[in-house]
Amino acid sequence: METDRILEKLGISELNDMQKEATQAVLRTNNDVVILSPTGSGKTLAYLLPLVQLIDASVPTVQAVVIVPGRELALQSATVLKDMGCGLRACACYGGRAAMDEHRVLRQIQPHIVFATPGRLLDHIEKENILTTGIRYLVIDEFDKCLEMGFLNEMNAIINRLSNVQRRILISATDAESIPHFVNMGRTTRMDYLIEEEQVSDRVNVYQVISPVKDKLETLRNLLCELGEESSIVFLNYRESVERVADYLQEQGFTLSYFHGGLEQRQREDALYKFSNASANVLVSTDLASRGLDIPSINNIIHYHLPESEQGYIHRVGRTARWDKLGKTFFILNQEESIPDYIDAEPTLHTIPTDLPAPPKPKMVTLYIGKGKKDKLSKGDIVGFLCKKGGLKGTEIGRISVEDRFTYVAIDRAQLRSVLRNVQGEKIKGVKTIIEEVR
Repeated sequence: METDRILEKLGISELNDMQKEATQAVLRTNNDVVILSPTGSGKTLAYLLPLVQLIDASVPTVQAVVIVPGRELALQSATVLKDMGCGLRACACYGGRAAMDEHRVLRQIQPHIVFATPGRLLDHIEKENILTTGIRYLVIDEFDKCLEMGFLNEMNAIINRLSNVQRRILISATDAESIPHFVNMGRTTRMDYLIEEEQVSDRVNVYQVISPVKDKLETLRNLLCELGEESSIVFLNYRESVERVADYLQEQGFTLSYFHGGLEQRQREDALYKFSNASANVLVSTDLASRGLDIPSINNIIHYHLPESEQGYIHRVGRTARWDKLGKTFFILNQEESIPDYIDAEPTLHTIPTDLPAPPKPKMVTLYIGKGKKDKLSKGDIVGFLCKKGGLKGTEIGRISVEDRFTYVAIDRAQLRSVLRNVQGEKIKGVKTIIEEVR
């Protein structure tokens, strides 16, 4: 499929300079490629556009593996490929669910590209659920993270088994000190779009907010009330802190999502989906949410806990001001804290007004429908059902995600009760199913 047709499907008018150079480097040379480019600059599309032109859709074997550090990035990258509409099949493989289930999916769909976390990919390779003989292309997304000490042994074992790889593409928003020898990089084209003197985008305004007491909860509440319906991520350094802050904010009347590595897969997917479709305007999270999320409309990044490193700060703030948008980042500091030395910007002191509105309610709410692709449901079926049986207008339906066994759909919050009442006992395509709010 021509690049122009793919871009039209994605609603993108033109590639940026990094994407153009990456496409040429992959298609017009035999070199391995290293792409360094800021968060939000479109790196996933930069490697997928040329890769889909190199893969033979008529051969039903895995021809490329994309290694990612977390399940969210695996899922999102596979979604980008699907949205490109190029006819290639993909499978996302990651921990937190039964490997046997993934094995059945691999056998059924015979993917051309596998997006996988290191541990789960190695498990499938060792069990021969994924055959390596046809794999010609290796992509390591966020290679600085994947090649950290925690993944080194698995990465070494994986690459040693990929003996037929011809091209390697490494991608990140921050550089690594070195690339281990076992990656087997050959002649390499290195593309560095990181601006050394610009720590974060100049489209991000940096503020500090002083908490009058050591516990910052009330200051955070007031700041979020001031920000109103804007989309905000609150970053903390510990799972327990995430749950404590989330509980407090929910008691104060906020509708939010919270996210950390200790949650079950369904909980994490629910949290991200609610936040991305405007059913929650606040996400409280560890740094797990600082990478691998492709949510383009985040207005504010709030550091409840100070970032633990400069790279951590860069990745956090990279969630906002994506593409050509503007963003803000706030440091909430108590009397014992100060802005870290590694922060280049001179933050503006931000004073929260005393006359504050109540915590805002998001404009959308998410429904869970207990049927999906395996039940032959499509987005059109969902829209038709919610309009005909639920009494909604098309303008009151937001983002729809039809998964294998279930569906998420965002609807106008004001219509929630009437929709649930109207669809009670009704059938979708002749089948009764669960329809409930995702809380």
